[in-house]
Amino acid sequence: MSAAAEITTMLLNTVVSLAMMAFLLRLILQLVRADFYNPICQFLVKATNPLVIPLRKIIPSVGKIDTASLLLAFIAQGIGIALLFKIYSGGFPNPAQLVIWSAIGLCSAVLNLYFFAIIGNIIMSWIAQGGAHPAAQILYQITEPVMMPFRKLLPSMGGLDLSPILVFLCINVLEVLLRHVAASAGLHPVLVMGL
Repeated sequence: MSAAAEITTMLLNTVVSLAMMAFLLRLILQLVRADFYNPICQFLVKATNPLVIPLRKIIPSVGKIDTASLLLAFIAQGIGIALLFKIYSGGFPNPAQLVIWSAIGLCSAVLNLYFFAIIGNIIMSWIAQGGAHPAAQILYQITEPVMMPFRKLLPSMGGLDLSPILVFLCINVLEVLLRHVAASAGLHPVLVMGL
């Protein structure tokens, strides 16, 4: 691969991953009912509103699920896969493959998002215990619904929280399953943002 193709691939991965993560974060923050007065949430809403608001007029939310944000994340993943496929093979994948690959990529992105959010939450708990930093609050609000069931499973250990270990184990198991599903669907890991 030439240097220009490698740079193009890197830039494409970055732009598509950021767009997809912005829409996924917006979706997750709405699902967990995060504090939308938080400055980080405000930025995310303002950054994604130009695309989400018009799409909501066509595709309404289903219950708590913001289908517009989910669809935009899915579309961003699909565009990224199609363009990377074009760079690597010179053509475009068929639409059925693209839909399946995009769904797999979206699941992978959610797992990665939670993996890094939990790590961020752990680090913030060390350096800003009980702090009111907007990032610490968001990380807690995102990860707490996932961590709480595991905390209930484990007995109290005097302030030592081992639930992240169980969550990481579950995330790793899901990632292995997802990689095998991706391989059986013919998806090369290079084509998915975050796989």
